[in-house]
Amino acid sequence: MNTVSILSRLAFSGIVASAVACGSAGGAATGGTQHELIGAAAPEISQPAAGGGGTVKLSSLKGKVVVVDFWATWCGPCKESFPKLQELYTKYKASGLEIVGVSQDEENSGIAEFGKSHGDVKFPLVWDDKKGIAGQWKPPSMPTSFVLDKNGIVRFAHVGYHDGDEAEIEKEVKSLL
Repeated sequence: MNTVSILSRLAFSGIVASAVACGSAGGAATGGTQHELIGAAAPEISQPAAGGGGTVKLSSLKGKVVVVDFWATWCGPCKESFPKLQELYTKYKASGLEIVGVSQDEENSGIAEFGKSHGDVKFPLVWDDKKGIAGQWKPPSMPTSFVLDKNGIVRFAHVGYHDGDEAEIEKEVKSLL
């Protein structure tokens, strides 16, 4: 194999890896994804909410079904999923659903604005400034959503986002409410 061929393969591999890392590649794992946290107690999250509003503490949400969504402002599929998450939140908040968005951005500027411009989200957004939350949850790409039962046990994981994924997440949420 010549040098040009090797470089072409490496470049293509990098493009594919970048697309999968943001969850946008066709065929990327979605819905019902196997993850080491499924069946385990969710790691704690205790962070200030972006744009004010106090501290978001996951343990204080026991008794509710919770979706924890790892995302970033640079992630195209995250821009698509946020309005769908807000619709889900609006529909089921009164029934006991909470959603927490965990930003994986390098800086906290723009986090609250992202929520406003992509679905005018009302659920809390936090910044994982030192990546300690992601270190415990291990989201394989952006976005990754985890669905927790009322006892704080991770029941489902979704890697990436494609149109229609919200229907599966809604079905899972309804089964846990």
